[in-house]
Amino acid sequence: MKESITAFLDGNYTLFKDVARYIWEHPELGYDEHQSSYKLIETLASFGFVVEQNIDGMETAFIAVYDSGRPGPSISFLAEYDALPEIGHACGHNLIGTMSTAAGIALSRVVTATGGKVLVYGTPAEETGGAKVALAEKGYFSRTDAALMCHPYKSYERSGSSMAMEALQFDFKGKSAHAAASPHEGINALDAVISLFNNVNALRQQVTPNVRIHGVITQGGTVPNVIPDRTQAKFYVRASTVEQLPDLVRRVKDCAAGAALGTGCEWDFSHYELGYANLLTNTAMSDAFTNNLVSLGIPLEDIETGNDHGSLDLGNVSQIVPSIHPYIKITDGLHNLHTKEFCAAANSEQGYEGMLIGAKSLALTGFDLLTDPKLLKAVKEEFENREKRT
Repeated sequence: MKESITAFLDGNYTLFKDVARYIWEHPELGYDEHQSSYKLIETLASFGFVVEQNIDGMETAFIAVYDSGRPGPSISFLAEYDALPEIGHACGHNLIGTMSTAAGIALSRVVTATGGKVLVYGTPAEETGGAKVALAEKGYFSRTDAALMCHPYKSYERSGSSMAMEALQFDFKGKSAHAAASPHEGINALDAVISLFNNVNALRQQVTPNVRIHGVITQGGTVPNVIPDRTQAKFYVRASTVEQLPDLVRRVKDCAAGAALGTGCEWDFSHYELGYANLLTNTAMSDAFTNNLVSLGIPLEDIETGNDHGSLDLGNVSQIVPSIHPYIKITDGLHNLHTKEFCAAANSEQGYEGMLIGAKSLALTGFDLLTDPKLLKAVKEEFENREKRT
């Protein structure tokens, strides 16, 4: 059956490459991925999946199900398909969405014999406020026993970790005045936002090395001869685990409070995006994926230990269901994610060949979970004991 899975993917390589290229040629930002999600839905439906759309009020979210009608595990593959502003699919989500779709379809070809269900989750807006967070909170992943996805990159990597993150917005309110004629009548909100950055920079020395704090000024005034009365800054605050975030966020908020107090401004705090939990890789499932990757001809020594690449909304999923997020090599260049060069790699023949390898390893790992009770037990036991690991 494993041979039939890989043969199916080889035989339909042109189809899936065309799907991925279509998504690459039609880059859409988070929650507006109408053409991209429809292309994946159309493809899944053509292979017999029953597709539920407009999940939790998100027009571009979907859940596609292929039910064998027999008892067995429910294995899910997670699709992403949002692009980045200006540089398109520079994170390779055209490959991610198609890879998970192809893996789900390939596994569905044998699930009637194995029993169980295959699901493909269409998850919008990973780059900006991740739909997986809402789907996890609303219980949509209670339908599955395992969640798998694979990310394109410049090397092969085992599923590793990601950082927990909160998105913080600070708004300062002062009083405008003529900066030359009557500056003493003003309250400078720009001074407040600059003080915030200075306070945060002072804080950096007093935090652990696993913390990242980075921000931008999104509103800083309009003309230099008017003292700004309203300014705004946005930050990402990251830490290794979600448990570390509350105290870190409190300290950053204190930086804002001090900036407001020192300049006489009023201030307000809000979240401008959903926060992400840290990724808890299920090592039993990750090892199975790596073994399948090796069986496809990838040398074991070429598969690196998973590194931290920022924050993922899959982290929220991994807190409630066993999950993996390995990386597949799609370029020989040293191109990092979110660059024009990586965008080009996501539309290259090497990129599509990497997508095919990733889809095969995902589908084969799904097959292992469907047919190997010992592996599934190990996956579940590891997940149940996850608090001891963290």
